[in-house]
Amino acid sequence: MAEVLSTDGLHFVGKTEELIAAKRTLLTLEGRDVLIIHHQGEFYAIDSYCYHAGTSLQNGDIEELDRKVCIICPKHKYKISLSAGEGVYRGRDRSQSPPPLRWFSKGLKQRVHRLSQIQGALYLRLNTTGWMESDYYQGERGRVEREKAAEEAGQSGEEEEP
Repeated sequence: MAEVLSTDGLHFVGKTEELIAAKRTLLTLEGRDVLIIHHQGEFYAIDSYCYHAGTSLQNGDIEELDRKVCIICPKHKYKISLSAGEGVYRGRDRSQSPPPLRWFSKGLKQRVHRLSQIQGALYLRLNTTGWMESDYYQGERGRVEREKAAEEAGQSGEEEEP
């Protein structure tokens, strides 16, 4: 993980061109692990561990679902909007007959952070407002919970992430 310089809560993340070439960059800011993603000309910053079970999102596929760019958790396939942190799922709309499949929102689940491009560099301001489900897997307590979940998955015969 990269170290980041900070001034008054605004963190220098890196040169724009380098971040575009990297496509995904994992870094730690004020004890929080953040994933910076460049996808189809846009930058996104999101907590790096899935709100559901703490799996790293770094290798998650990115897809457009219902006009939302989403990252797919590699372990349990949870779908998370990169721009808002909204959990989305596909289900039957029982308000219509016959009930068609459509995308529904679970609400905001994953913390996203604000990015700014200034003179060829990218800066990030952490979003620390309120509590969000992805907060559970951050910091030292989150590291312990992620390790515990990985150990339990290993004992139950599930494949662990590389």
